[in-house]
Amino acid sequence: MRIGFIGTGEIAACIVRALTGRGHEILVSERNAQVAAELTRLPDVSAATNADVVVQTDTVILCLMAQVAETVLPTLPFRPDHQVISVMADMPLTRVAPLCSPATDISLTIPLPFIDRGGCPLPVYPDTGSVAALFGGENIIVSCTSQDGFNAHMAACALSSVVLADIQHTADWLAGLTGDAAGAEAYVAALIAGYFQGMRFDGAGEVQAALDSLSTEGGFNATLRDHMAPARDELTRGLDAFRPRLGLPDA
Repeated sequence: MRIGFIGTGEIAACIVRALTGRGHEILVSERNAQVAAELTRLPDVSAATNADVVVQTDTVILCLMAQVAETVLPTLPFRPDHQVISVMADMPLTRVAPLCSPATDISLTIPLPFIDRGGCPLPVYPDTGSVAALFGGENIIVSCTSQDGFNAHMAACALSSVVLADIQHTADWLAGLTGDAAGAEAYVAALIAGYFQGMRFDGAGEVQAALDSLSTEGGFNATLRDHMAPARDELTRGLDAFRPRLGLPDA
């Protein structure tokens, strides 16, 4: 495929790395000269102006900040046959679509920094097939049937930093007793990662099954989980706080 990137920030760089070396022709915006220079060292990647990125590609991936998109996108020569994939936060389809006219094959998705390693869950709305065609072989496609459903996934992905912060906090606590910071981080990170190895992620209740296996009354896991129960109420309140920003209905 001929794939173009408008916007060359951190997420764009991760997506480019996920796609490079697969036979695609990839064009990235030269507006961020430093990032563009780094990416063009990869196979099949070249840099061009925003307009040339659009003219010379068939699939355009939008990686701009919302306020920048409103200014940049209307000036670009989109075609009716373009496939457009937006990874822009706070940009619903109703805002993206007019900016990319006359293109109509437009999808929203939420790639995470580890997409270049595969196994990245990708909520998609609407699911036109373009995201699955590019990323479905190595990643998990979650087809959303509404903008609200997609936006709810955007809120849920904020859990990533919460879990990582808890892992780091526990590793720091452990290192304070062992004196081995590297070993503590490796242990705690692998401890959590191990529970997800081999999971099918097909909605079969595998996470609940893992929790049930750690529910021996009086055991370390059950004891700490019960102690932390109030934090889950705070988590719900934190997620609900995103509702106005994402246009989601009240709880």
